[in-house]
Amino acid sequence: MTAKLMKGNTALGEAAIQAGCRYFFGYPITPQTELPEYLAKRLPETGGVFLQAESEIAAINMVYGAAAAGGRVMTSSSSPGISLKQEGISYIAAAELPCVIANVMRCGPGLGGIQPAQSDYFQATKGGGHGDYRLIVLAPDSVQEIYDLTLTAFQLAHDYRNPVMLLGDGLLGQMMEPVRTYQPTETMPTDSPAWATTGCEGRKKRIVNTLYLDPPKLEEHNCRLQEKYATINDREQRAEAYRAEDASVILVAFGMAARIAKEAVDMARSKGIKAGLIRPITLWPFPQRILQQHLDTAKALLTVEMNTGQMLEDVKLSVNGEVPVHFYGRSGGMLPSSQAILEKIVQLWEVQPNG
Repeated sequence: MTAKLMKGNTALGEAAIQAGCRYFFGYPITPQTELPEYLAKRLPETGGVFLQAESEIAAINMVYGAAAAGGRVMTSSSSPGISLKQEGISYIAAAELPCVIANVMRCGPGLGGIQPAQSDYFQATKGGGHGDYRLIVLAPDSVQEIYDLTLTAFQLAHDYRNPVMLLGDGLLGQMMEPVRTYQPTETMPTDSPAWATTGCEGRKKRIVNTLYLDPPKLEEHNCRLQEKYATINDREQRAEAYRAEDASVILVAFGMAARIAKEAVDMARSKGIKAGLIRPITLWPFPQRILQQHLDTAKALLTVEMNTGQMLEDVKLSVNGEVPVHFYGRSGGMLPSSQAILEKIVQLWEVQPNG
């Protein structure tokens, strides 16, 4: 296994190829354009199809069609482009079709700017489209983890017949780091799925549908979806715990903010302050159980985000008032600094009974 120097967007595209993705439909937008650019070259080399659609709305509906036909398919965009795709994402979730959606976030709201941010947390984890649906949301913090979690994303989409979003910020998409490339250990079957609409000659027809005009049938469909989401919530919570085993001040951060927070934890530890970090890898399902496992020693929690405090709500719900939860974040494309985070840690440490 050889490490290669790769940009985050490129690593995402190569991992999709290794996961068996053979269809990509998208539309360029900064800061994710290198991803479709890479797949425009690589997919034809594998017998796959790359198509730049006339809009984001067209692209997500092409994903819908390819997924319904049993194709392993992906799309990507950045924040305003993902907003345009929300209706299609709701349809795909309702139809229980597997696909991977990559969102390389920029700052908002509106067109905002092209600098990195984490301001799409609500949109990704709460369902930006209409109806009671959920996406599995994965948040890498390095280029290597972009590669690793892209493979995971295709597997989870296949296993649960559900769209999976890979959520990273523009900084992760643009930065270059060594990446060990490999093929997934678990290969997904290449045969057409039993539910795919591939033509019905000689067999009973199959239907992929999201329209239920009979309310009892729609309620039955919704209840079945919720049972699936409950299973995902029970099985798929993932997080990294860093120096959190005895921490009095626990930071909670994801993606690039977690890397900066990790440096602040090390700076605090060098001063004798018992700080630690919980890094959610799944934003939905939120790793509530893993966070609760580290509350015995915690006197205060500090969420660090590149937004105005979106994950903060899930952290508060997870601790259910057991520990006070504080927030530090920057928005508009501004990055939190490790020094500023350290100052917050020191403030919280000094007010603790044993601080």
